[in-house]
Amino acid sequence: MKKRRQTARVAPGLLFVVIGFRLCDVAAWMPLQLPSRKTTAQLMVGNFGGGNEKGAKLSTLPRDVKEAVKSCREATQEALKNRISRMDIEFPVGAKFNIEKGEARRNAGETPTKDELDRSDRELARLFVDMFQPVGGDRIAVVFADVSAADKARKTWKGDTTAICNIVSLDRRKSQASKKKKKNSKGFAAKLAAEVEGEMDMSGPFRLPGKTEVALFVAPGPKELITVEKICQEVGMETLVVLLNARLSAVSNFGSAATAELFLGKFESVFSLTAGPQDAAPGCLLYRAYPGRWVVARKPAVGQPKAVLEQSEKPTPDQVRVAFDTLELTDIEKGVESAIENVAGWFR
Repeated sequence: MKKRRQTARVAPGLLFVVIGFRLCDVAAWMPLQLPSRKTTAQLMVGNFGGGNEKGAKLSTLPRDVKEAVKSCREATQEALKNRISRMDIEFPVGAKFNIEKGEARRNAGETPTKDELDRSDRELARLFVDMFQPVGGDRIAVVFADVSAADKARKTWKGDTTAICNIVSLDRRKSQASKKKKKNSKGFAAKLAAEVEGEMDMSGPFRLPGKTEVALFVAPGPKELITVEKICQEVGMETLVVLLNARLSAVSNFGSAATAELFLGKFESVFSLTAGPQDAAPGCLLYRAYPGRWVVARKPAVGQPKAVLEQSEKPTPDQVRVAFDTLELTDIEKGVESAIENVAGWFR
């Protein structure tokens, strides 16, 4: 069944309006390149120059993390132009964007630590905050799953004029940092923080800060998705909701058919660069940048990458398995290939 895409309902010829700004105009404001200070020690993916089953070149697959971010920005622009207000963004597990200073190096193939996973999600959120700065920092909400992750982002982004936003957590407990700041400071910042906390009503169910037009939910799990669903119903299509590394394909139980329909049927997969189903196609990557096609590609340890499958709809594991089984592998490839647990290994 063809996946339905959720779009805003507007009269023909009207611009898609999200409270105080024109969402389709924001696309024209977004920078398409990373500042030079953020692109040191680039992690290579390899040159995806192979062809698909029809002979077309896979020229759209990113070769490194910088190109992946650029592709993601462009895909987001296109989605905004097409009035899509429910987006799903997914990057490789533990991908290193090289934004934060003092990042420890990890050898290819090593399993990322929890700190590295958190930093990867935080850096991705940081990129999107920068992307939407023209909207106004007070209209951007970055929502983390727990208080500690939100506190870490506040500390890391403090003083960065390109990371102005409201940082909140789905956990209703107040952070120790907020309590200390509120107790020791009586300045404007403390008053503003108190007003924001008052608008959110920390004693009740989670609510987005007032004036929010762009809500970025960072790595929400199945439990957090329940709250995201309620928020989507509450704010309607007038608020842009973006899931960052929600890993929806890994969720086995959404709790209800309506919830599954929302996240799998109404959130558009605007950018996806992840490991494909490894049991069906070992060592394969799944890629899509809106409005492009889905591509399953294999990067053997020896030789050029090869396309396994390319189609308009997201391939099912069975489709991937059938396509993979038709590949002809040389004896050398069979001897050296191994299934990858996370596609971040391609970035080297």
